[in-house]
Amino acid sequence: MPSEGRDSYRIAIRQFRQQMLPLGMPATTVWGYGAVGHPQSFHTPGPTIEARVDRPISVTWVNDLVTSRGFHLPHLCAVDPTLHWANPPGGMAGRDSRPTFSTTPGPYTGPVPIVTHLHGGYSREESDGYPEAWYLPASRDIPRDYARVGTYYDRFAEQFRDRYGVRWRPGSATFAYGNDQRPATLWYHDHTLGMTRVNVYAGLAGFYLLRGGPADLPPGVLPGSASARDGAHGAHPYEIPLVVQDKSFNSDGSVFFPSSRGDFGDTPPDGPWIPYTDISPIWNPEFFGTTMVVNGNTWPVLNVEPRRYRLRILNASNARTLILKIVADATAPRPVSPELPIWQIGNDQGFLPAPIRLDQLLLAPAERADVVVDFTGTPVGTGLYLINEGPDEAYSGGTPVTDFTPANITTTGQVMKFAVVSLASTDTSVPPSQIVLPPVPALPESRTVRKLSLNEEDSAYFTGAPTMDTLGTVAPSGSATPLLWSDPVTETPVKGDTEIWELYNFTSDAHPIHIHQIGFQVLGRRAITGGELSPPQPGEAGYKDTVIALPSYVTRVKVRFGIAGRYVWHCHIVDHEDNEMMRPLQVLDQRSP
Repeated sequence: MPSEGRDSYRIAIRQFRQQMLPLGMPATTVWGYGAVGHPQSFHTPGPTIEARVDRPISVTWVNDLVTSRGFHLPHLCAVDPTLHWANPPGGMAGRDSRPTFSTTPGPYTGPVPIVTHLHGGYSREESDGYPEAWYLPASRDIPRDYARVGTYYDRFAEQFRDRYGVRWRPGSATFAYGNDQRPATLWYHDHTLGMTRVNVYAGLAGFYLLRGGPADLPPGVLPGSASARDGAHGAHPYEIPLVVQDKSFNSDGSVFFPSSRGDFGDTPPDGPWIPYTDISPIWNPEFFGTTMVVNGNTWPVLNVEPRRYRLRILNASNARTLILKIVADATAPRPVSPELPIWQIGNDQGFLPAPIRLDQLLLAPAERADVVVDFTGTPVGTGLYLINEGPDEAYSGGTPVTDFTPANITTTGQVMKFAVVSLASTDTSVPPSQIVLPPVPALPESRTVRKLSLNEEDSAYFTGAPTMDTLGTVAPSGSATPLLWSDPVTETPVKGDTEIWELYNFTSDAHPIHIHQIGFQVLGRRAITGGELSPPQPGEAGYKDTVIALPSYVTRVKVRFGIAGRYVWHCHIVDHEDNEMMRPLQVLDQRSP
């Protein structure tokens, strides 16, 4: 499979400058993906990979974070070396660990480890982007005592060679994607242990759209899929993928990311840190930017014709939950009445059972929505706006204005503008209310229930200052048993078995929980204290791979793993994920006797 040229790609990670801020302002140094040998293809977000159901591809992911002379590049963001992280300076014995310091260290400035995860893909373990399968660039100045690869890299490289006959070269890894799942809006991003938040924030994310197969719609039903050009380059002019993120910028155009825990505001600005307290000196519990960025541009304008559009929306923010609306006045007092409805036809793992009409769209970090917006009848020259009524802080559920203050109406409350221009051709797509979506198969019943906990550990020195977030299990008494990344694996499902996972959120924040390798079905929620199970939200029907676990609630999902191997489950607030809110899971090939 990887030797078939038409289905093989070589994609590198590089540093470059991109015009993210409005014209006339400085360009921004970022990281992004692009095709090896095609320097003009590098961008953040990365190029959209379009794949076909049941047509496997392979991607060689190259860590090219080096200078033109072959020396390693330091990170664009401050990397906290006191977390449980990749830790290349620890050498082979100390890699993938939480180092011990007697004094407060500065940020790590050495060669940057990366490993890429296809989020939502049904991948084998060696191609999943396991956090401890990272690798450094093949630069000429890596210190001799540094670990060049993570704990699992060599093992997975050997497995890949045995399975496909392909060797991984230094500074790279080749992953195989079988694409043997329903058509869906997937995405790829970095997944390095303890560094996902900074690597993704620096620019390492992109769409992966899976099309075709019996669970897709015929060409012409949805906007942008004209049958005459389906599958060709530029064949989907009325289908727009939107990567939405929040970022902050310095006056010179560079990205701003916190370099001290004091930036978060729950501790004294200058510590004290190690060895006087239990607070990591750089890591912040959540990051919230001051600008909204769509497809690598701040507050962009999209020209739209008075016709239907298919929008694939990804929330790729570190911690921000979005509540999106299409309105006529971007600065109107919140809450704003929508000017146009949003018709959701799909979520993380493919189509819903039926289209749903929404006034607003809720998306936590890593969630995706496949929607149709109908601009038909909107006069040419009209300006409409995609706004955000989610909070400028951690989301805990509830309604804007009533339960929390919405985002700043002049900055993070605005996402992008739609400018209506003249119709270029007749719209022959089906109105969203009349679309008949493919049937969604149900998972088998299960009697196996796992009770899992979401927890927050607070500082013993500063009131209300968290030291980390964790996952764990739930004791028979109903209390949480928090666990660290390094603790023994407790989730050991058997390949082919169906289980119910109950996520007990003992924290005050909502957490988007992502389980690798699978799509799951959301069964509903109930209060931890008891009561009736409320059904899932309409947009959670079908299959998901990321679910919002609300505080003080039990969120129930039905899962079925189809591939044996080593995977993870974690919170996709990447600031949480990087500081212990991630756990390994081991899918067993068969049940123990």
